[in-house]
Parts: sequence; C-alpha cells; structure tokens
Amino acid sequence: MSTATPPASRLRPRDTLRVAFSGLRARPLRAVLSALGIAVGIAAMVAVVGISASSREQVNQQLRELGTNLLTVRPGQEMMGGGDATLPPESIDMVARVGPVTDVSAIGTIQDTAVYRSSAVDANQTNGLSAYAADTDLLATVSGALAAGRWIDAAMAGYPTVVLGATTADRLGVAVTDGSVAIVIGEQPFVVVGILEPVPLAPELDEAALVGWPVASELLGFDGSPTTIYERSPESAVEAVRAVLPATVNPENPEEVTVSKPSDALAAQAAADETLTTLLLALGGVALLVGGIGVANTMVIAVLERRSEIGLRRALGATRAHIRRQFLGESVLLAALGGVGGALLGGAATAVFASSREWPFALPTWILAGAAAATIVIGALAGAYPAGRAARMSPTAALSVV
Repeated sequence: MSTATPPASRLRPRDTLRVAFSGLRARPLRAVLSALGIAVGIAAMVAVVGISASSREQVNQQLRELGTNLLTVRPGQEMMGGGDATLPPESIDMVARVGPVTDVSAIGTIQDTAVYRSSAVDANQTNGLSAYAADTDLLATVSGALAAGRWIDAAMAGYPTVVLGATTADRLGVAVTDGSVAIVIGEQPFVVVGILEPVPLAPELDEAALVGWPVASELLGFDGSPTTIYERSPESAVEAVRAVLPATVNPENPEEVTVSKPSDALAAQAAADETLTTLLLALGGVALLVGGIGVANTMVIAVLERRSEIGLRRALGATRAHIRRQFLGESVLLAALGGVGGALLGGAATAVFASSREWPFALPTWILAGAAAATIVIGALAGAYPAGRAARMSPTAALSVV
C-alpha cells in the first residue's frame, strides 16, 4: 500500500505580506519607533532637496524676469599712481553707439554729499547712504520697480526731487511720496517723490538717494562723470559687447575699466545653495543609516524573542526559506512604512516652507520615488542578517527555549 507524498509547504507573496504585517502589529510601539527612525532620515533628505530645488527655481525665475543680459561698467584703479580711475562724461553716449546695445543708463556718485532725514540730524549719522545722479531711463534698464510714488522723468530731473532706494527709505523712516516729505542731501532739501522696490541686479540702488542729472550738477556740484553704467544687449551678443566695452568707454586706458555681469552673482548664490544641499544630504544620509540600524536592532530582538514561534512553524512544515522571507518581509515592510511617511512629511515641509517664502514648489517627483526605493534597500539590508539567523535555527533548539 503506497503512501501519498504530502504537498510541499508554500508561502505565497500575499501570505508573506500578511504574516509580516501580523508580526509588526504584535509589537506596535516598537514598530512605530523603528519606522520613525527611517522616517526622520527620509524626511530630512526630501526636505533638503525640495527646499534647495525650490530656492534654485526662485533664483532662476527671478533671472528670467530680470534678464541675464545686463552688464555694468565701473572705473577700476589707475595704472599710474593706483588711485581710483574715473569714467569720461561722454562714456554713456559712446556705449550707446555700440551696435548690439539696446539700452544704456548710468548713475554718478555725488562726492562729499550725505543724505539725512532733516538738517537737525548729526552730520556723523549718515546711515551709510549715498546720493547719486541718475538718468531718467535708469529704472527700465535695471528692471527696477517702484514701491510707491513715481520715477524722475525728464520734466522733474531739473527740480529738487528725489527717489529713495528701499533700504534708504527704511532707514530714513520715509513711507509717503505725496510731496509732503522732504529730506536733506548735502545742505539742500529734496522732496521725496518715489520709493523703489529692492533691485536685485543693482543692489547699490537700495541704499541710494537718486536725483536728476541736471539738478545734481546745479545744486550739488556733480561733475557729470558716471560711476556705474548699465547696459543691455541681446543675450547672444552679451559676451561680444562685454569684450569691447572697456575700450569703448575709455579708449586711452581700457585697463582702468571693469565690466561685470550682475546675474552671475545670483547664479553663484544658487551654486552655493547647491553646495550646502550636498552637505545637508550627507547629514540626512547619516540619519537614514541610524534608522537602518534601528530596524536591524528591532529585527534581531524580534528573532530572539520569537524563537519558540520559529520552532513551532518549522515543526509544522515551514522551510528555512519561509522563515527567512517572513522576517525579511517584516524588515522591508517596517522600512517602507517609515520611508513613505518620511517622504510625505518631507514633501509637506517643503511645501510649507516654500509657501512661507513665496517660492515656487519645485520638489522633483523622482525624489519621492528614490526615497521609497532607498528605504526598501535599507530595510532589506537591515533585515538580511536577522532573517538569516532565524532561518538557521533548528526546530528542536527553538522549541526548547521557554
């Protein structure tokens, strides 16, 4: 009489998931704390990448709005004597004659002239503010905007009116531009007619008091020499124009002229943010590693505590592969729960921070998928040893443990 061979024990994937979930549910507090360790690392990494990406997108958006085709021309140092060089008064017109140039404007520092809220202010309390003569088309050339009031047009350039930079208005305590407020430049009263928004591509204007070119010459002793020339040309011609500007502005001493591209400073800021992001990502990786160690510790303890369970399952027909898959499944599930929670938490933190700074939300979707994949890998690596240890236990040795 033949005896039928019993069917081999099977553990289907859904059964593995169910058994793994049951193992975690039996010790909820320990599972939550271990998943939290993973979640902290993933949330830190996602938030760092998301905030950095949003910051760079804000800079890029700002550059697109302001334009990257603005060049500034300033005097450098004299070759003989090492003093400060000057730009010829006619240099503005010479720059305008360069073929590709579409816009050109300038400001000129009014020497030995301080800006005060009133004549009663101590002469030593200058607040670091400067007075400049400004072309009427300056605002359009530097992509500036008014926070209040109006700009100095051709009709007002010959009168004692002034437009204040954002920082200047704040330091002087000026908020109205209806003609009722006057400040003192040098020893002359000037009526405030406008206040500027911050100018990212020309930050020197933020701490400036800007008056018309004619009135600066007439009342403040301005010599007509520009100290900064702003120039715009098509993006494709920027480098070519940049190469000819020194010789155009000062044909006799082009080496005494410096030309810069203000947008490069903003691009450098984005690069610095990216470097900082790399550092913070490394810290996030350490947090993730700590979370992985926590998972491994949890699973090792679980194996030790559940030796009788392992022995019973082996005695009932579970194979070593089944035991290995059970504990490996618990480890992966534990890490995946932490990873999903951390990704959602990091995404939410990014959204809140970007919204508070009025930045665009620019978290790449692949970061969330990468975070989930990273946690699965961490979970598998962390659970490999405990799962193997559980699988190697013999049924008799495991059942003998009380």
